[in-house]
Amino acid sequence: MKMSQVQHGHGIELRPGMKIAGKWNNQHYIIKRKLGSGTVGSVYLCDHQGKEVALKISEQNSSITVEVNVLRALNQVQGACLGPDLFDVDDWKATQSTTYSFYVMEYIKGESLLTFVKQNGSEWIGVFMLQLLNNLEDLHQSGWVFGDLKTDNLLIMSSPPQVRWVDVGGTTQMGRAIKEYTEFYDRGYWSMGTRRAEPSYDLFSFVMVFLTLFYPQRFPKSSDPEQMILNKINNIREFAHYKPVLKKAIIGSYSSSGAMKQELIELLQDQKNGSSSNHLVHRPKLVSILIESGGIIFLATTYYLISLLIPY
Repeated sequence: MKMSQVQHGHGIELRPGMKIAGKWNNQHYIIKRKLGSGTVGSVYLCDHQGKEVALKISEQNSSITVEVNVLRALNQVQGACLGPDLFDVDDWKATQSTTYSFYVMEYIKGESLLTFVKQNGSEWIGVFMLQLLNNLEDLHQSGWVFGDLKTDNLLIMSSPPQVRWVDVGGTTQMGRAIKEYTEFYDRGYWSMGTRRAEPSYDLFSFVMVFLTLFYPQRFPKSSDPEQMILNKINNIREFAHYKPVLKKAIIGSYSSSGAMKQELIELLQDQKNGSSSNHLVHRPKLVSILIESGGIIFLATTYYLISLLIPY
């Protein structure tokens, strides 16, 4: 099959049916369709020996190397599932004089956060907040900041529902300048902080991610961005239990994602205890045991299921 490609500003355009052959590892991938494009390159759904995988390719070889190093670092974080699994790293010789770098990773099937919450209810918001904060805590403790945290980079997998990261291209080592960001989720754009890679940067973006559930068209910047965002949080009825921690994250009050996660757990626990102490006497002990065991995702899901059983 004759192979051809067209270069655009967002990377290399590959056609369905094309075969990408690794120069060094001799693995072959058949392009099925394009999944998306970014600053660094484009991602394609491919078939590899009957298995679906995601392949990212770019003419920016050095940027691909950086992303591969990030994925390798995240894959080494014990007990955490931070980003897609990395399967292969290689070069593709497109022509006699042109070679592109690519890497192959796990293809994560799922639906957007907005779609899932619309279909299954706002009760899941707290579950995904806790899951995402737990992942961010693992990431930050390993010395990295996500950077380009936005709804487009998150998917919800089912059975059981779990939030997953699908693009770690903006991940930046702690202390450095954020290398990739999207304006709406960027505190620098809102004049509410620097673009220095630190936990508080991700936590600002975290709040903006959940705001987009209720403002899917987003909203423009005003003359007083901080007050405007705080007002947006106040106006969302579904944020009733989460407002204190969301506001603190927006103004940069948390130095760690772990501190925000712990306050959110305590806040939710207090809310539930206040309304249902006569219905589930031993639940605080259960929550304590689950927290100590480190099973935050199990805790979040269990917490949601328990809440459904308690009359208000």
